[in-house]
Amino acid sequence: MIELKGPAEIDKMAVTGAFVAETLTTLSEQAQPGVNLMDLEHHCRDLVATRGAVSCYWDYAPEFGSGPFRNVICLSVNDRVLHGLPFDHTLAAGDVLSLDFAVSIDGWVADSALTVVVGDNPDPADVELIQSTQRALDAGIAAAVVGGRLGDISAAIENVARETGKQVNTDFGGHGLGRTMHEDPHVANAGRAGSGLTLRAGMTLALEPWWSRGTAKLVMDPDGWTLRSADGSMTAHSEHTIAITDDGPRILTQR
Repeated sequence: MIELKGPAEIDKMAVTGAFVAETLTTLSEQAQPGVNLMDLEHHCRDLVATRGAVSCYWDYAPEFGSGPFRNVICLSVNDRVLHGLPFDHTLAAGDVLSLDFAVSIDGWVADSALTVVVGDNPDPADVELIQSTQRALDAGIAAAVVGGRLGDISAAIENVARETGKQVNTDFGGHGLGRTMHEDPHVANAGRAGSGLTLRAGMTLALEPWWSRGTAKLVMDPDGWTLRSADGSMTAHSEHTIAITDDGPRILTQR
């Protein structure tokens, strides 16, 4: 069931979204050569506790993971792309790091992700990969208008992927959210324009294009959570929480 949110409820989600955005900005700036992933995890825990937020990840145990997840942020390095379990890894120049973060404040959730290259001399191919997910996210957001179709969002994301030669995996994608992190509907990163449910004001969605330089196939690490590109190629992930309104899409996790 899809729960439509009123303007006041969307405003409350925006409060959470502002904290999510600020936290991702802070941690991505700290992701420098010599910094350990667990340092980022523990700093994130401190920020969550200080704000009085509730992690959506801690103790999360969905059927696709080996739960419970006992961290407050997903940190995915290089060929890792989704659900990256923070571990003892010291970042090096050239590492590609995706940070995915979701919390609840006063009962309202926001979810966002970004990808950065560590250090000052990024590989242009990694920059292009990251930018392709960002452009796809922008295209998906632009398609999230009242009266449109869910497939319009998916098609807009897929079109950017195809234009840049990326393969799209549809096992994991965007989703509704509000009181909880994962609500209906599922928002695939590939689809057919004009298909699917009609978009209505008050729908709140997390859109999250992600892919690798090479394959769309994934393999899971022995930790039971971390998903990698099957061919070992670099990956990237971009995500925003948005609200569909009569005035157009509203980004609730704008950085």
